[in-house]
Amino acid sequence: MTSPTAIAGPVRVRAAGKINLALKVGPVGDDGYHPLATVFQAVSLVDEVTVTPAEPGRFDITVAGEQSASVPWDDRNLAVRGARLLAERYGEPAELGASIAIRKAIPVAGGMAGGSADAAAAMLACSVLWDLDVGPGELGDLAGEIGADVPFALLGQTALGTRHGDRLVPVLSRGTYHWVLAFADFELPTPAVFRRFDELTAGREVEQPAVPDGLLEALAAGDPVALARCIENDLQEPAVAMRPHLERVLAAGDELGALASVVSGSGPTCAFLAASEAAALDISVELSATGLCRAVKRVCGPVPGARLVV
Repeated sequence: MTSPTAIAGPVRVRAAGKINLALKVGPVGDDGYHPLATVFQAVSLVDEVTVTPAEPGRFDITVAGEQSASVPWDDRNLAVRGARLLAERYGEPAELGASIAIRKAIPVAGGMAGGSADAAAAMLACSVLWDLDVGPGELGDLAGEIGADVPFALLGQTALGTRHGDRLVPVLSRGTYHWVLAFADFELPTPAVFRRFDELTAGREVEQPAVPDGLLEALAAGDPVALARCIENDLQEPAVAMRPHLERVLAAGDELGALASVVSGSGPTCAFLAASEAAALDISVELSATGLCRAVKRVCGPVPGARLVV
């Protein structure tokens, strides 16, 4: 434990959203959680978190940007929870506080781990603000206590996640992958999608999860065509069952020439892998014209995890 003095600040950190190239879900365990085998890719859609010193013990938050009204402005926010936990474990809670300002671009409850990105950014920013003696590995372990996707939001790039997605191994990924994202005008809470998964698989044998054959090889080769054949998401079926409109969005991506069309994480954001940057531009323009989604965004990956803005 240390007793640091906060620097003047502000400290700004950007953290990226993610796409699950594969998301395989195992049978629910006695603890109520499903084992996962997933391959994350961080993409160039980022939230920015700025922290400044606050009175000891005070942690307040403001949120601006897209869907900011849907984000909790209290201790339910993962960024606040992450900052508080960091102060408890690596500082003196009675001496530390932070004002956290989030600017959103990653969709809320959209299957891209926006809340987890905010938590990762806030934890990194506060560790700098308070001058804490905490290394990347320790910060990653602590992040896993906040949420399963938070450690990857710190790490970024491409990684294989097991257990709940929080045990990470970096994955070799050559080249740049171009994606088109279709944002919905509704949200899909992750716990609800998992409950629907359980309903849909009731009476079926659910196997232990494993990454699809060929996916890691495709990433190592930098081959988007081969990668497209390996993209799978076990949560796509329950997400579509809850929101059948997503089936029309996915079909539109296929018709417009996407190499692969997939629900991102637990949804409802849909991700379309394009053959090139030019192909992504064409898909995004034509998909926007369909009126099937709230907004369309072109991104690329992989990109780094949470990083200081200097």
